Parts: sequence; C-alpha cells; structure tokens
Amino acid sequence: MAGLLEGKVAIVTGGSSGIGLASVERFIAEGAKVTIADIQDELGGQIAERLGESALYVHTDVTDEASIQQVVTTTVDKFGKLDVMYNNAGAQGDPSPLLEIGSEGFDKTIALLTRSVVLGHKYAALQFQAQGTGGSIISTASAAGLQGGWSALGYTTAKHAIVGVVRQAVAELGTLGIRSNAIAPGIIMTPIMAKTFGVPVEESEGFVQFLADRLGHTQPSGRVGFPDDIAKVATFLASDLSEYVSGVTIPVDGGATAITQGTFATEVVKAAQEYAA
Repeated sequence: MAGLLEGKVAIVTGGSSGIGLASVERFIAEGAKVTIADIQDELGGQIAERLGESALYVHTDVTDEASIQQVVTTTVDKFGKLDVMYNNAGAQGDPSPLLEIGSEGFDKTIALLTRSVVLGHKYAALQFQAQGTGGSIISTASAAGLQGGWSALGYTTAKHAIVGVVRQAVAELGTLGIRSNAIAPGIIMTPIMAKTFGVPVEESEGFVQFLADRLGHTQPSGRVGFPDDIAKVATFLASDLSEYVSGVTIPVDGGATAITQGTFATEVVKAAQEYAA
C-alpha cells in the first residue's frame, strides 16, 4: 500500500533533531524523499546515511537567505522537484524580558524564527510556481504564538508573527495552488528543553523524561507531548488529505491553549530546579 506521501519531495529545516527529525522519519516512512536542512553537519550526515537513498543532508543556516535558496536548488537537483517545505528550524533566542531586551538580541531572534519562515515561503513558492504544481508549506509556530506567558518576549513575538506570515501567504499564493499552514506545539519534550535550562547534552534524555513524568498532570490531556505528535500533524498537512486546508494554525498541545494555562510556567521552573538538586 502506498504511503500518504508517496512520490513527494520535502525539505525539513532543523531536521536533525527533535520535531524536525521525527518529521523526517515519518515523511520517509510515508514514501517521501526528504532533505534534512540543518547546521548539525555530523549528526545530519549520520541520519541521512541511516535513512538511505530517500534522505539527503544539506548544511542550511536559515538565518542566511542564500543558504535557504541553495537548499531548495540542491533538493531539486537531487530529487527533481519540490512538493513540501517544512519551516521548522528554531531555538529559544534571546530570553531577556521586555524591560531588559536589546535590539541586537531581539533582531537575531526574529531572524531565526520569523525571517527564516518568510524566506522559506519565498523560495519554496518560487520553485512551486516554476514547476506549475502548487505545493504545501508548513511552519512550526508555538502555543507561545497564540498566547502570552509561555516563553520570553522575543520568542513569543516571533511565533505570533509566523501566524501572520501564514495568513498573508494564503492571500498572495493561494491562486498558485500553494497552501500554507502552521502547527503550534504545546509542551513538547525535545532536547531544546534541556538546553533551555542549562542541562548538559549528555543528560538531556534523562532530563526530558523527568519533565515528562513530573509535568504530565499539568496538561489537560494528562501527558506532555512528544516530537512524533507534531510529526503526525505535519504529515497530514504535507499530504493530499489536507488539500483544502490552508491558512490555519493548528494547536497540537493536548488542549492546553483551549483553557487557562494555570501553573505550568512556575511548575516547569520548579521541576528544573528539583532535577538539578
């Protein structure tokens, strides 16, 4: 039986770890050819080798416009076309609060989290237009792009802006057969969680599992999320099952943004301190 993405070609930025890696693996399992676009060269190369001929690793700095353009060109040279662009790469950015943030830190955060999404749209859309095929663009927003209080100012602002990019993309690209949607993850257990709290890389797996066990009760669904929870929705948006879905931001958060956030923000800090102790 053919997979949901049989015959499709996709790019996943930030595809070497976390949500990106889970999406790469699921896309390939569903029949796609996938370019892993990341700056983690050794890790990305190892993943591509493990996944075989359906995977390609391309060093891609999403804060550099030429790098985004190049990954699209390289993907088309390798696989012959492009059907799906998943703008997923990101990090916390400048953690400074409003009364302390400077223009340099804020600008770098916007460049990483929002400008990269704009340029990912641009170069994917130009390729789709040249092919005359249309295509699907997916972007990772966040619960912090739907509500305040989930993260720092820079991250919250940048993720809110992604929602606007998606809506404007529909206005400008819809008649070309190009769809744009975003996913807003809630509390997802990825290595970024460990990095955010200064936990050493070698302890990240243990820390993430600790948080999952410690914080599940704070979520409406009774558990925290994992990268594959996001990858499943990304697969739907990449597939023809979602051919009439465009311009939406889908919360994948176990219901968290449907209700008052409650005590999670303080609970996660307490849990991190408890782990360190």
